[in-house]
Amino acid sequence: MKNILMRSLVIFIVMSLLNAQFSEWTLHFLKEKSGGIDMVPIGVLVQCLIVTIVSFITVLLFRKNYSSVLRIAVLFEIIYLLTLIISGTNPLEYFSNKTDAGLLALFLYVNSVVVFLIIFVFDLLYSKIMASKIKN
Repeated sequence: MKNILMRSLVIFIVMSLLNAQFSEWTLHFLKEKSGGIDMVPIGVLVQCLIVTIVSFITVLLFRKNYSSVLRIAVLFEIIYLLTLIISGTNPLEYFSNKTDAGLLALFLYVNSVVVFLIIFVFDLLYSKIMASKIKN
């Protein structure tokens, strides 16, 4: 993809969907669907939509600075983690209060880092494949 705007939009959408899906899998892992916890994946998806809009506006304004997939993913990750912090999701709550809500808050942060690492690995693999094709 040569167009940076389309590339960034695809990365934002993929990261948003992966974060929502991982939060759904976390709920299945916890086997807890009471007390409003079952709506967390929809909340994560809405939060990621807001992060996508803010990140896309940032890429529009500073188009020349976001030429690589890694920079775009880092931008999304930073804004997503900031919105988690602003929303009051405390990842350390689980260690002081052993509840499912605390564990879910911890997993929201862990899932976010895992999604970033997935994007990083795919970018690394893609660049290695392209570099080997250029050599041949």
